[in-house]
Amino acid sequence: MKLDPEARYAKTHEWARKDGDEIICGITDHAQESLSDVVYVELPEVGDAFPKGEAFGVVESVKAASDVYMPVGGEITIVNEALEDTPELVNQDPYGEGWMIRFAPSDPAEFDALMDSEAYEAFVAEEEG
Repeated sequence: MKLDPEARYAKTHEWARKDGDEIICGITDHAQESLSDVVYVELPEVGDAFPKGEAFGVVESVKAASDVYMPVGGEITIVNEALEDTPELVNQDPYGEGWMIRFAPSDPAEFDALMDSEAYEAFVAEEEG
């Protein structure tokens, strides 16, 4: 399982990484591996706002469809439109080209409450064990 040491992680298997005043978000390598081949990604509209923990999108794979949740509340500023035509980027590069949304956090302190990469790794091991 690949991890991004710069990112923070939610128990629902999303990652979040600060970039200036905004946060970039996607699903973790563990999540994309569990889903298998991603065939469709549904993302929100720019300007939509969601509280922490609310579903902002859906990832469909050959195995299942899964909601994707906000790791931190905020307003969407950019969506990764490349995923419309190439949803497999989520599998190929979950922390890079496969990012899903950028948003302005409504409460930056929520970011600090997320797990770091070591805590997330331990969480996944415990979940699978």
